[in-house]
Amino acid sequence: MSYKRIIQIEFNHCDPAGIVFYPRYFEMVNSVIENFFADVVGRSFASMHNGASNGVPTVAMEAMFQRPSRLGDKVRFTLRVERVGGSSVKMWIEGHGPDGLRLRVGMTLAWIDQMKAAPWPAEMRAALEAYREKQNA
Repeated sequence: MSYKRIIQIEFNHCDPAGIVFYPRYFEMVNSVIENFFADVVGRSFASMHNGASNGVPTVAMEAMFQRPSRLGDKVRFTLRVERVGGSSVKMWIEGHGPDGLRLRVGMTLAWIDQMKAAPWPAEMRAALEAYREKQNA
């Protein structure tokens, strides 16, 4: 199963050449993850960070940029969960335009509680597992 979100490329995303300045993609990817946690996992970033003393910091990231995105483009981001560990999750986020793949980002996030890695709460683990890509599916 995958989570999808469309983000339109705005002026603030672009460099003087009129294409997305690559660090802005990381902001878009984070937005996709933040919305995934709110919509699917049942924990908004606000609820985690405002007084709950837990969260999902990024511990690893890799990115491949395939094609440029330009002002006005609509990029369809797709999030897929690859692996759910004891306190981590590996996911891939791809951004597609009408011409195909624009970028692919691999992320590993860790569940922390009281600023230390902790096992996923059962309901969060279940939600993440429901979105995990099944092998040979």
